Order: sequence, then structure tokens, then C-alpha cells
Amino acid sequence: MENLLAPFEGGHRVALMRGGDELFPAMVRAIEEARSEVWLATYIFNDDPSGRRIVQALRAAAARGVQVRVVVDGFGSNGRIAALRKQLQGSPVGLEVFRSLERWWAWSHPSQLRRMHHKLFAVDGSQAFVGGINVVDDRFDIQHGWTAEPRLDFAIQVSGPVAAEVQRLVHALWMRSRMGRGWREEAVLLAQSPEPVQRALQLVRDLRARAPQMPRKPGEHRWSLREWLRGDRPEGVPAAAGFELVQGEPVHVALVVRDNLTHRRAIERAYVEAIGQARERIDIACSYFYPGRAFRRALRRAAARGVRIRLLMQGKVDYRLAALAARVMYDEMLSRGILIYEYTPAFLHAKVAVVDGRWATVGSSNIDPLSLLLNLEANAVVLDETFAAEVSAQLEAAFAVSQEITAPPVRPGLRGWLMRGFVAWVANVYMRAAGITGRY
Repeated sequence: MENLLAPFEGGHRVALMRGGDELFPAMVRAIEEARSEVWLATYIFNDDPSGRRIVQALRAAAARGVQVRVVVDGFGSNGRIAALRKQLQGSPVGLEVFRSLERWWAWSHPSQLRRMHHKLFAVDGSQAFVGGINVVDDRFDIQHGWTAEPRLDFAIQVSGPVAAEVQRLVHALWMRSRMGRGWREEAVLLAQSPEPVQRALQLVRDLRARAPQMPRKPGEHRWSLREWLRGDRPEGVPAAAGFELVQGEPVHVALVVRDNLTHRRAIERAYVEAIGQARERIDIACSYFYPGRAFRRALRRAAARGVRIRLLMQGKVDYRLAALAARVMYDEMLSRGILIYEYTPAFLHAKVAVVDGRWATVGSSNIDPLSLLLNLEANAVVLDETFAAEVSAQLEAAFAVSQEITAPPVRPGLRGWLMRGFVAWVANVYMRAAGITGRY
């Protein structure tokens, strides 16, 4: 199989963060220490105490001369954008909306089904945060309101070359949203200008002036995931050591991005390749689980090789159709010896996985057609035994308080096949409406 995963680079420090209770204070500290640039992209930016604390930090940074740019998704943050604009009013913070739905006719365009699902944050091109955590209080659910227990979700803080990649990605999202909003006005001005060529050149110069000066990526050694999982590290390349870096022992990280251009199935293929190389164990926690054919085939083959596979799914349901989509898969998974647990203490929003205690991913992508085929997503993949052990410890604690599923809630037979057919039909209609064709 062709290795479509982004190259791994060394020289990183990585820390796992559980929930906004750990993430948001770290983000605020990073904003307070920012010297030149702060870039934030989030699907949801909620108006709650956690969100307002982030806003205060962003305003303060902008007031002392730091360039601060924020992009939110027009659907995920729909109904909250006006409050966010009001909170940022009078500050130099730049706010853009990805595919805004504020005008009624925007809802009719098929591209609106493809959302920006990122949760990315970068400061000065030197440190970044990647994961599944929106700017929403841990104990507030968009659908169900305030809850007693915090949702289960994760992100990582990373310093090193990948931080610059995250910043470039958020910058591109911000500029794409800005140009998507203003291209009509710019086109009118260009057409009305008596010197259109000079006007066009000036527009290019203006864009370049607004773009940040990104640090150059160092010439790190790179190798494929297959080489790493086999233990075939190139000569002279040391093993990774964990968050606290030891001299000469870097942590290796890849930023895997799913877009609708050149990386349409990059995250799915990264998962499939890792699963295909697994020899001992695979643990996956995912809030929305409806894998395609290639993903299911990889899981079946891994289970046939004797790999222990555990799936952690939602037990406390936020969206009923998403829960039904996951549960129609249970019969197939259980019949292959794959273990399934449902997390019941609180809402599960995590999107993490560990393979063989060496490969770990934390990101925004669910394992369903929306994330794997439609939305803009980003996952960090970390090759490091210490970090993987930390993720595994968090998952072990979650499995311990979850309910193991030994029989499928959607029984096999005519009723089960009808339910599975209904879910498949809904998914197919949605993908076709968004312009996706072919078999999933």
C-alpha cells in the first residue's frame, strides 16, 4: 500500500490533555506568552465561561500588538457568532466564519454540507494544540445543556516543526474564509478600477502583507509508518522518549489533514495502514463510528491475525441517528471477536486510538463518512511509546467504567438488515447531496 500519511518529523515535545479543564488554561498561558501571532480554528466557539476566558486572553494579546486571527465554522457556531462578534467588538482580533449560514440562501448550496471540523490552535509557529475539543465548557453539551460530569475528550500540546504546519493550516483556513466572504467586493472594485492590472497587483501585495512570516521547516529525517512499526528505523535515528525530551531523542509527529483536494482520504488511510501493521492490540475511542469498507476490512483482518481490538463508543447518546449508525455495526464487529464498550459516565467526544503501544493518534476526525469523506479534519499521529502509554492509561480508565456490549442492540435478521439498510441509505443520500459519489 502506498504510504499516504504525512511524513513524520522529529524534534517535538508532546503533552496529552484531557478535556477543556486541562486544555483551556494551557491555551490561555500560550496566548499570554505570545510574541507575534495567535491562530485559532474551531468548529464551535461557545458563549460560556470557558469561551469568555479565551476571548479575554485573545483581546489582551491583540491589545499588546500580537496578531490574533480566529476562524469558526458557520454551522458548528451558528447562533453563537453574533455573541462572539460582540465580545470581540472594539478589539483588533480578526474573526472569520467558514461558510457562513447567516443568510438564508446559503443553506441551499451543496458545499454547505462540507464543514470545517478542525480544533486547531497555534502560537508564534512554535507551539500548537491539536485535538477534538471545541471551545465549549466540558460540562456543557450543545444539544442537552449543562451536565454533572465532563465529557471525555482529548487534545495534545505540541512544540516543534508540526506547530508551524498547524499555523500554516489555520492561516490558510482563515484566508479562505476571508476571501470567500469578500471576493465579490474585491471583484467589483477590480472591474471598476481604471487600472485593473495595477489594482490586481496591489491586491496580491496586500494579501502578502497580511500573511504571517512562517518559520522554515528544518531538514528532519523522515520515514514511513511501515518502517517504524516494523522497527526498521534508519541507521542513526534514535527512538522517541516522551514529553520530557532527552538530548538527541526526539518525539516524532505527523499532522494528517483531510481536505477535499489532495488529501481526500488521508486520515482513513492512516488508520487503515496502522491497523494493517498491528500485531498485538488496537484501542479506538470514537464518538461517531460508521466505518467504510476498507476500514472494516482492515479491522476484520487484524482480528483474524489475533490482534486484540477494543472499541469505545458512546453510551450516553447525543445524536440518536449517529448512535443508531454505530450500533448497526455491532453485530459485524462482535462476530469477529472485536470487543465493544459503551462509555456511560458522560458524553464521549474523543477521537483517539493506540496501536501496539507505539502509534497513537489524537484529532478531530470521527470514523464516519462525514469526517472521512466530507469535513475538513486534522489528526496528529505520534510515534512514541511513552506518549502511547499515556493515551492507553486514559483509555484503560475509560474502559473500566464502561459497559461491555456482548450482544448487538440491533439484532441480526430481517429487522437488523432493514435498520442497517436505512442507515446506509441516509448516509448515501447525504454524501450524494454533498457531491460525493462511489462506494464507502
